[in-house]
Amino acid sequence: MAKEYRTIQEVTGPLMMVNGVENVTYDELGEIELADGQVRRCKVLEINGSTALVQLFEASTGINLSNSKVRFLGHSMELGVSEDMLGRVFDGLGRTIDGGPEILPDKRMDINGLPMNPAARAYPSEFIQTGVSAIDGLNTLVRGQKLPIFSASGLPHAQLAAQVARQAKVRGTSEPFAVVFAAMGITFEEAHFFEESFKETGAIDRTVLFINLANDPAVERVSTPRMALTAAEYLAFEKDMHVLVILTDITNYADALREISAARKEVPGRRGYPGYMYTDLATMYERAGRQRGKKGSITMIPILTMPEDDKTHPIPDLTGYITEGQIILSRELYRKGITPPVDVLPSLSRLKDKGTGEGKTRKDHASTMNQLFAAYARGKDAKELMVILGEAALTEIDLIYAKFADEFEKRYVSQGYKTDRSIEETLDIGWELLRILPRSELKRINEAMLDEYYDKK
Repeated sequence: MAKEYRTIQEVTGPLMMVNGVENVTYDELGEIELADGQVRRCKVLEINGSTALVQLFEASTGINLSNSKVRFLGHSMELGVSEDMLGRVFDGLGRTIDGGPEILPDKRMDINGLPMNPAARAYPSEFIQTGVSAIDGLNTLVRGQKLPIFSASGLPHAQLAAQVARQAKVRGTSEPFAVVFAAMGITFEEAHFFEESFKETGAIDRTVLFINLANDPAVERVSTPRMALTAAEYLAFEKDMHVLVILTDITNYADALREISAARKEVPGRRGYPGYMYTDLATMYERAGRQRGKKGSITMIPILTMPEDDKTHPIPDLTGYITEGQIILSRELYRKGITPPVDVLPSLSRLKDKGTGEGKTRKDHASTMNQLFAAYARGKDAKELMVILGEAALTEIDLIYAKFADEFEKRYVSQGYKTDRSIEETLDIGWELLRILPRSELKRINEAMLDEYYDKK
């Protein structure tokens, strides 16, 4: 039986001080029972001798210092996990919110997880087809990889996230595949969009949804991605499934971290974020990967909106250090009506060469990828020159490259949010575009491959 304390010293905002506690540990969960029998939950943020500083999950209104009791539960936050989670919707604390029955858990797991031992990691190498050409063809996603999407406010990252979650698959295998989708600090409309998007395509049957709304408490927002990763670890490493985890929006998560840090009066770091934000993000991101001797895997796509479109802001900056590349969305392409507006030149998947080639995608993938990058970069340069000097100042070949850049954006990058392209379709569109250029310009592709693909009309 948990010991009860009636020693609440003070309550300020979401924080509460309890005196005279014994054997209480950091991160432990607690319950506050009000005079009218109402129960609210809290979490231990700090222990100083026999004084505990706790953070409330709900509002502090109505807590009477002399009549309220506090019980500490002897464990940190846990999630009851089971295969029945697939197809269900939960809040940021792991409670069902879809009107269905409660989950009967196979076991309860600590949401903080255990970081994977680097020596136990298997190298990511299997191609995941997202159906999005700008990712599959040029910034290939590999099973076990962490590939964030850097967006900006007002850009359609929610549509891209839903599209990837609906379409992602590992080709040529019948291995079980699941998606764990965690949304943090989103509006009710966005939550409704994600739920409906999965339901109408049937993708909900293989998806676990965690939704934390903008008006939910900050402390719940911090637990939401950990709940999602715990569900993913269970499905991947105990049920041998391949799991794609999509976390949106990491910026809301980091803002909640800053809010809690400020309430604890911690010394702020860059832009007011806590100095330990790098460590905190790493403890989440590093839970993705593959383990030797285990069939399952966790692949992660964190999505973040860059404040003021600034790549050097602490959130994208630290995320870029920990993850293997980034997909960057462009406001300029969005204004042109390119959907999804993926800016392929600054985007990067550091593991793309591990997931391409014969037996994984197609033998011409790597060389066409390099040629498309080079041609698009030159085409963009030609278009900039055209703006400054006028079209008459460009050479004939520069005009061809400028035309290539326009066609590349319209036909390769822009495909809408409902089109699911196979990797063969993506590569074939790449060859159609390369035929705009004279064969002599394709210096990154060998002659044998040009004979096989370029000359094939």
